[in-house]
Amino acid sequence: MMYVGVDLGGTGIKVGLVNEKGEITYKASCPTRANEDYTVIAKDMAELINKVLTDTNTKLEDVKSIGIGSPGSIDDKNGVILYANNLNLHNAPFADELKKHFNVPVYISNDANCAALGEFFALDDESVTDLVAITLGTGVGGGIIINKKIFSGVNGVGAELGHTVICVNGEDCSCGRKGCWEAYASATALIRDTEKAAKEYPDSLVAKMVKENGGKGSGKTSFDAKRAGDDVGKMLVDNYVQYVAEGIVNIINSLRPHAVVIGGGISKEGDNLLIPVKEYVDKNVYGIKETHITKLSIAKLGNDAGIVGAAFLGK
Repeated sequence: MMYVGVDLGGTGIKVGLVNEKGEITYKASCPTRANEDYTVIAKDMAELINKVLTDTNTKLEDVKSIGIGSPGSIDDKNGVILYANNLNLHNAPFADELKKHFNVPVYISNDANCAALGEFFALDDESVTDLVAITLGTGVGGGIIINKKIFSGVNGVGAELGHTVICVNGEDCSCGRKGCWEAYASATALIRDTEKAAKEYPDSLVAKMVKENGGKGSGKTSFDAKRAGDDVGKMLVDNYVQYVAEGIVNIINSLRPHAVVIGGGISKEGDNLLIPVKEYVDKNVYGIKETHITKLSIAKLGNDAGIVGAAFLGK
């Protein structure tokens, strides 16, 4: 049997055909008409799914289920997007709408939860039943898998790990609070700190790199500067590593999962991020020598995690 996974985003819709092994055999995308009614978005989604099925000569009877990963608050039991601000969706019964086009089960969950589920299957480790996936991007996303199933909370908006506070009265966060993990560990936060450091240390390589980029930093700037031997780059990376690791320590102390995987754009730094994060976690997590040691790793699926996880909502 095959599965269809849909990654619904604010700017684009991605659809993938996924086999039993969690491999995407074919995928396609189209723009999201975010300002339109949910029925229009669902129709575009249906047309894209039909394209994928047609292009691969896949019959609908060979599809076990369709899964959708969407940003926002999701009623996964009833297949309703309760609220997604970047899609202007309120109480949109997406599952029922899509069932008008396809006579197969349709499931929907939060996109971060789907990414976590995708990474769980990609880990392919029978000893792992509990996993937390974090995404270091524009914000800090989080997904929790407990006993091989998504944990989404009583109202579908659980696992907002980026909005746990690591510094009381700290940096402003987009959620309206201060000191959230997201305000320190996201790529946005790293870029903010990089641009600030460029002004404070005008003779640094970081400052030169920011100037050459039109006054803008990126998630790579500080890491590239550190690799080149720049002290300011090293300071920025060291601080950032501590912020990321502090949040992971909180997760491990709270949940003690078998595994934590790190995704998002910053995760492309690989061992340059993972090794120092692991060192910090090992030194600071509670009872590390006496209790289960959580495995830390870089996420495997990258931008495909949401498609695979969405597809396997019905597995």
